[in-house]
Amino acid sequence: MRRAAIWTLRPLRWRRRVPPPGDRPRVRVLLQNAHGAGGTIRTVLNLCGYLARDHDVEIVSVLKRSRKPFFPLPPGVAVTYADDGLARKNRTARLLARLPSVLTPVDEASFRHMSLWTDVRLLRALYAAPADVLIGTRPSLVLLAAELGPRGVATIGQDHMNLGSYRPALRRQVVRAYRRLTALAALTEEARADYARALAGSGVRVAAIPNAAPPLPEPPSRREHDVVLAAGRLVRAKGFDLLLRAYVPIAAEHPGWTLRVFGSGVRRDRLRALVADLGLTGRVELRGKTPDLPAEMRRASIHVLPSRREGMPMVVIEAMGMGLPVVAFDCPHGPAELITSGADGLLVPAGDVEALTAALRKLITDPGLRDRLGEEALRSARRHDLGHIGPRWSRLIAAAITDGRTGMAALIPKFRK
Repeated sequence: MRRAAIWTLRPLRWRRRVPPPGDRPRVRVLLQNAHGAGGTIRTVLNLCGYLARDHDVEIVSVLKRSRKPFFPLPPGVAVTYADDGLARKNRTARLLARLPSVLTPVDEASFRHMSLWTDVRLLRALYAAPADVLIGTRPSLVLLAAELGPRGVATIGQDHMNLGSYRPALRRQVVRAYRRLTALAALTEEARADYARALAGSGVRVAAIPNAAPPLPEPPSRREHDVVLAAGRLVRAKGFDLLLRAYVPIAAEHPGWTLRVFGSGVRRDRLRALVADLGLTGRVELRGKTPDLPAEMRRASIHVLPSRREGMPMVVIEAMGMGLPVVAFDCPHGPAELITSGADGLLVPAGDVEALTAALRKLITDPGLRDRLGEEALRSARRHDLGHIGPRWSRLIAAAITDGRTGMAALIPKFRK
């Protein structure tokens, strides 16, 4: 059904809404939920705020489910909502909202939040106004940009995970459709190389551009509090169940220390039950989401990332920027590109619970090591300042605009590398 819908809608691509060349390129960014929480949302808002200095930037939020955004929206950036869930719907809208999306792959995590109504509204937003560049920020939205983006508009995919993390059916769609993009930005060099091999011969520019750190408040942590901090969505991929098992010996050996986990998700009740089953009540706190994670990091001494898989974890960049040594599983694909083990943090083999326990024990019992790694983490985090990462995006956008216009002039969907 999805493939049939794409073929039916493809003539819409010829509705050219491309502005004439100007001093400020128009950039439209497709984001699932601008009012939500999470690393992807925060880094996209951060990037859009930077681009607004010399681009006209519009964020199209597919959904709006709360009146107040979790993170502040960047000044100078227009935000529109394809499906405003707070607005009253007419009978047609209510009917379409009960039917499943045909544009979102069923294997994509956002599928359960989408409907035929969101499809209609998103398509309307896609062609509502002229743009030079269209950027998708998750597979469903990158696929939409690649397959239905207006002709002559440069299309850029921003991948916040990696090709190997997607289910086989979705991965096949990604490889097939992403060949129509003008450019693709991956977070790590390893992820970039995977995409470059998969898209070889397509002419798509494939770049590695890591996430940029948001401006962090001063001062950083002095690492004086007996707190280990973790944060993220409470889902299986984030590995908080592994962290709780790793923390059992620590709780027994160092009862004055506390593990604080910030986040929300479908596994919250399961994790709460596991805390009780492991005898960690009073030693582990499941705190929920917080809009001021840096302030909580200032009240901690160690950060831990127990993920089974990652893209490039924004929370690690923030923790390092707040002066915390980070202990992480060396999972695919991000931690090893952020942490130099033994210099600014500690990496342990992916999924090795005993090794995670040993690394936490090492930092808890050695304040001098905590301070040394934490101070070096501060210096390492500066590589991800927006002043370093933002210009790389500006250059990619400029190159994509040139390639997109060349492709339109040739009237073929092939873009110069």
